[in-house]
Parts: sequence; C-alpha cells; structure tokens
Amino acid sequence: MKQVKQIVVALLLFVATTSFVNAQSKVAHIDVTQLLSAMPEMKAAEAELKKLQETYNADIQASMTELRNKFTQYQNEAASKSKEENDKRAIELQGFEKNIGEAQQAAQQEFQKKQAELFAPISEKAKAAIEQVAAAQGFDYVIDAQAGGGLIVAKGKDLLPDVKKQLGF
Repeated sequence: MKQVKQIVVALLLFVATTSFVNAQSKVAHIDVTQLLSAMPEMKAAEAELKKLQETYNADIQASMTELRNKFTQYQNEAASKSKEENDKRAIELQGFEKNIGEAQQAAQQEFQKKQAELFAPISEKAKAAIEQVAAAQGFDYVIDAQAGGGLIVAKGKDLLPDVKKQLGF
C-alpha cells in the first residue's frame, strides 16, 4: 500500500510538472527598430522624406535670404526715407518674418503628416510578419528588444533573421 501511495504521488508530481512546463508561455524578442531600418520600403520612405525636407529647407532659406536682403536695403535707405515710410517698412519686414515662421510650421506639419503616411504601412507590414513568424514558431509573446522597450532579459530567441527572411531580404 505504501508503494502504491509513492507511485501515485510520483505520478501526480510528474503530471503536475508536465502540466506546468506545458502551461508556460514561449517568449521571443525582436529589435523592431533594427527590423524597420533594414526594410527596403523604409529606406525608400526615408529617401523621399529627406528630399521633401530639403525642398522645404530650400524654400525657407530662400525666404530668409530675401528677408535679409530687404532688411539690408531698407536699412541702407532708412536715412533718405521719412519716419512714416521707415515705420511702414518695419511693419512690412515683421509681416514677412511672421510669414516665414508660419511657413516653417506648415512645412513641419506637412512633413510629419507625410512621415506618418509613409511609415504606417511599413509598420503594419513588419507587425504582420512578426505575428506570422511568431505563430509559425509557437511563440505566445514577442517583446521589443530595443532599449526602453520593456525588455529586462533577452535570452529568448531573436526573431529578426526569421522575420527578414519572411519579408524576403
């Protein structure tokens, strides 16, 4: 009887241990930033954004140059103009400066809008690929491995190579 109890206890411990091991979730990690930067679509989007930024910067610089030229011209002519005309020119320069500031803000907003427009489908594609690879390999959780991403230990499997393979690069 004592031996039967030992066998039953051993069997229960074995079942409990097996259940506990099977109940644990599989966790993997991936550096999403590294994945996104390696995607060809991201490189194309960044090139497009760089070109857009250069266009905005060139427009703003041209306006700033025009403002500086007008300021220099008005400053050189100030002695030969009446006080009313100089005041009028000062107001004109202030308005021009205000317009440049508004143009800078509008350019920044347009840039951010374009950035979101370009990056959203790329992020969705990466997320879908991560989900496919994680499901195929039986992972319940995938943690972002970048600094500040909430990862404490990165001893699990890194899915970056498999996700890159899934995406075809």
